[in-house]
Amino acid sequence: MAVSKPMEGGTEDLPTLPNLETRSSASPEPKPNGREQTTLGLPPDVLLDIHRRMLLLRRMEERIGQLYAMGEIGGFCHLYIGQEAVAVGMERATRPDDPVITAYRCHAHMVVRGAAPEQVIGELLGKAQGVSQGKGGSMHMFDPARNFYGGHGIVGAQVPLGTGIAFALKYRKTDRVCVTYFGDGAISQGQVAEAFNMAALWNLPIVYVVENNQYGMGTAVDRASAISELHRRGESFGIPGREVDGMDPVAVEQAGQVALEHARSGQGPMLLEMKTYRYRGHSMSDPALYRSREEVQRVREERDPISRVADLLVQSGVVNAEGLKVVDREIRAQVMEAVTAAQAMPEADPTGLLSDIYADGS
Repeated sequence: MAVSKPMEGGTEDLPTLPNLETRSSASPEPKPNGREQTTLGLPPDVLLDIHRRMLLLRRMEERIGQLYAMGEIGGFCHLYIGQEAVAVGMERATRPDDPVITAYRCHAHMVVRGAAPEQVIGELLGKAQGVSQGKGGSMHMFDPARNFYGGHGIVGAQVPLGTGIAFALKYRKTDRVCVTYFGDGAISQGQVAEAFNMAALWNLPIVYVVENNQYGMGTAVDRASAISELHRRGESFGIPGREVDGMDPVAVEQAGQVALEHARSGQGPMLLEMKTYRYRGHSMSDPALYRSREEVQRVREERDPISRVADLLVQSGVVNAEGLKVVDREIRAQVMEAVTAAQAMPEADPTGLLSDIYADGS
């Protein structure tokens, strides 16, 4: 059963990830310090790190969903479950000094940028030590120290903002690139097209990443977009685009490296369409009645990014089935510790609501 599709655009030689059916319990225990190559040409410790990062995001988001259902988190809450390969793969390709900006599905992006899970969970709980001091909540997380600029609640708003950041990077004559994420539901926003035009006109150092999870806020992309091949949306502006298997973190990283080098070398913007899939509804309030349970289960069984990498780890002799369970228990314990630490944080002081806000007194 084939479970990975090569990326279009002259990269047919990208490796594929095998499925879970050949998992063997006779494989050795984890070898995190080994430097021999796996079948993808990656050292075992690198592949294990990719697995751990994605698993941390999955378990953290699952626990956040539980906290929301228990009433400990209020407001909007958009989970990243199923899309972990995009954030992890792109972050591995991105330099720490490259600015990143995204939409309101931002918990995972905060963590891969380096924020501690307890800071992210604390923000969701409205705690003073949350990443935005408890004032931003799920959709408005910022960490300028780590070059993370949100977390934006208006659909598509981050695209012109990211374009402005890229303009500043070029104006200051840096070699940094702004990575700007947005969803398939934002691709038809007028401000997105305007941003594309300016980025191409001024040859800005920016990589646009469309996280195409297939359904936007609840409408299938082929019903919402006249051109469902979203990586082609920049063609009229001269922006090259590529379709990427967004459920394969290695393919994502490789595509990210190509796009970042393209922008960093002065060749202007590039558009990457990450074909991914969210397992939950658009937000916690969405029952996702526009698709069948069978469809979701089929994607989980055939294309889940964490399972695919786990299987590759087994086939490469890096870890066995019991070793994977050990890793999962460690990650679950880490998430529970983060939740406990976040719950113990002091509540945000309501008197601080007007701090860090510009008010025109005229």
